[in-house]
Amino acid sequence: MTTRPPAPSRRALLRAMAALPASALVLGELPGLLGTASAAAPASGSATRYTIVPFLNSNDGTVNVYQSDDATDFRLVKASAYTPPSNRIRDASVFKHTDGYYYITYTTHTWQDVSTTIGFARSSDRANWTFLYDYTVPITNLSRAWAPEWFVDSDGSVNVIVSCSLASDEWIFTPYRLKATNSALTAWSSPVALSGIGSNHIDTYIVKVGSTYHAFTKNETAKYIEYGTASSLTGPYTISKTGNWAGWGSYREGPSVIQLDNGGWRIFFDGYGDGNYYYSDSYDTFATWTAPKALPSISGTARHFTVIKETVSGGPTLSKNVTRSLQSANYTTRYWQEQSSLLNLPVVTSSSTSAEKTASTFTVVAGLADSNGFSFRDSSGNYLRHYNFRGRFDTNDGTSTFAKDATFIARTGSASGSIRWESYNYPGYYLRHYNYQLVVNATDGTDLFRQDSSFVPVASWA
Repeated sequence: MTTRPPAPSRRALLRAMAALPASALVLGELPGLLGTASAAAPASGSATRYTIVPFLNSNDGTVNVYQSDDATDFRLVKASAYTPPSNRIRDASVFKHTDGYYYITYTTHTWQDVSTTIGFARSSDRANWTFLYDYTVPITNLSRAWAPEWFVDSDGSVNVIVSCSLASDEWIFTPYRLKATNSALTAWSSPVALSGIGSNHIDTYIVKVGSTYHAFTKNETAKYIEYGTASSLTGPYTISKTGNWAGWGSYREGPSVIQLDNGGWRIFFDGYGDGNYYYSDSYDTFATWTAPKALPSISGTARHFTVIKETVSGGPTLSKNVTRSLQSANYTTRYWQEQSSLLNLPVVTSSSTSAEKTASTFTVVAGLADSNGFSFRDSSGNYLRHYNFRGRFDTNDGTSTFAKDATFIARTGSASGSIRWESYNYPGYYLRHYNYQLVVNATDGTDLFRQDSSFVPVASWA
């Protein structure tokens, strides 16, 4: 196959070593502003929804809207959902305000042009957007205002963090805070520079956990995403992790961080050097991270996005403390069945033996690691868990590891009434059938994977 050259970063196109924009967002502090999502599996009838509004690798004049229920498999909501009345739209940041509207703010010009404004638009449904205004950032001798990002602080203030350069040195950027002075988001305080991150950094993304601000920022010289902390939004920040500290590699930019349903944190970043968009997870408050993986479906298409998380209605419903059988959504004569402690997918019919029917019947209970999730017990009281990425039944040993291995989060399936079962401790991994065995695999974003991982709870065989 022919390998296309990697899409260049806008910063890689600069003729000098760029010191570029900063951006920030605080997550999980204000449900009224950011939706009602929390670090727990959604309750029955509810669903987690992650939304991104990226500009396109092929076109920085419009944005698509995508959504996902697992922060891994993003599906298109609407192509070219918003095109501004003039100029460009890059680096769009999205959030949901207390008035019920979704707002985006964005860079209004391409990298070559003088750009002293940032744009604003809003939507009631994330699909249809209305242009609001372009705002001239009031900084004397301003050359460029790039990568504006919403930041909702824990005191309820709504801010935009925008990176700005002066005409005297157009490629050296400093992050500034603009604070909304009215609820309509049409009036802003004078810009205040953030301190401590230093020059020649770009795309600084800040997550507030408790009273600490955690900054993820690209060092444009080294091309690594670095990390630092501060006790105030405006700093000073102390950069404590540099180089390839997290194992993400170099030529990475546009970090965005969100909390997952299992309490872990996921970072997304643009691997512009190789054309992929990546994610990586942390379970120790950003100290260590999993190996980066490319996002399926949108890698090579989406550029520089931030993520919002909400809990919405319309998710799967399934009663607990009842017995059910689980039917394959795309092989409807086949059902979950325990065979020698392993979970397989044989054909089960009314002519099957009593033992086969019993082995195809499971008690649905509250998740061992999260009561909003689900666990499954066989007739002997053993629990379904993944082990070496295989579905199997074992005695609960009371450990935290077992509880997590045996807990699954219900996600909407590919067919009516079907459910996809996401691993609690391996987000983005699902129970799916392969060669009529139940394994736990990472989603690849295809329709076939969604079908193979969808199962319909039906009346129990026994």
